[in-house]
Amino acid sequence: MIILAFALSLVLLLITALHVYWGIGGMWPGRDAASCAQAIIGFRGVDEMPAPFASFAVAACLGLATLWPMALEGVFATPFPKAGLAATALLIALVFLARGIAGFTPWWRRLAPEQPFARLDVRYYSPLCLLIGAGFAVLAITEFPR
Repeated sequence: MIILAFALSLVLLLITALHVYWGIGGMWPGRDAASCAQAIIGFRGVDEMPAPFASFAVAACLGLATLWPMALEGVFATPFPKAGLAATALLIALVFLARGIAGFTPWWRRLAPEQPFARLDVRYYSPLCLLIGAGFAVLAITEFPR
């Protein structure tokens, strides 16, 4: 499970770095604020990036989630009991699974119809969320103390 934990942490670290990049004004994958927002946010009528605080808040949450698989596998010392880490990993799994599933629903598509977000969401964002959620679920279940 250590390989799964490292893979999850690496993917989450990259996503965290992207949110920090957007928080400091980065525009990839767009050319300007409007095209970037249409690619990564996708809400109806979006034409600008969120405030930096929002990107940094998401980055902070993702950064904390990045540490969870490593803590669960005992890569570093933590004051939290293994049962608590496993239970929290299961909650993190549910958040990612819910986001992944939502991306395939008509409700979400009505909420976030902008292109290229809608296409990227179905092709990359939602499946990635499902994989991350499944990874956390597997870690939580296999590492839960018996």
